[in-house]
Amino acid sequence: VIIFQCEIRMFLISISSNRTFRFFANLFKKKDASELNSTAVTALVLACMNMARSYTGALIVIEQEIKLGNYEETGEEINSDISTRLIENIFFKNSPLHDGAMIIAEGRIEAAGCILPISQNPDIPKHFGLRHRAALGISQETDAKVIVVSEERGKISYVSEGKIQANITPEKLQELLTNAIRKKKK
Repeated sequence: VIIFQCEIRMFLISISSNRTFRFFANLFKKKDASELNSTAVTALVLACMNMARSYTGALIVIEQEIKLGNYEETGEEINSDISTRLIENIFFKNSPLHDGAMIIAEGRIEAAGCILPISQNPDIPKHFGLRHRAALGISQETDAKVIVVSEERGKISYVSEGKIQANITPEKLQELLTNAIRKKKK
């Protein structure tokens, strides 16, 4: 099992990303009213806008269908409602959690300071740092949506399905997150 750990993980990810499997899994899934809503999206966008303005780096992962429990365990449990001030405080430069990723699941901040897999793609532009590589890595392994705020450039990026949209506006981020919510609810 240890020798084939990566292969087993990729197999399980491929099964969980299969539409038929998700249909049957969703039959038994408890419906939760605490999914990401427009108020939480607004708080996320405002926090990202403020952090970009102050050149504060951030890496925010939003769970979709594939659960991120393994990654949550690498950080500190937060289990809190989403708020602009909390997000900004977690990523404050002197905060002990600011270097890792924040994971949002079921409409709540589940953990912060989490360690993510790094993309091994050699074609990633050099101006993208470790946060962007981690965002690409998690989006290549799962269906998570990822927001990156660059500490060096003060720009916001959105990563989904192994593709990065760099230098987006807060309005564009709001649109992308709102569309992701609509797709998840279908």
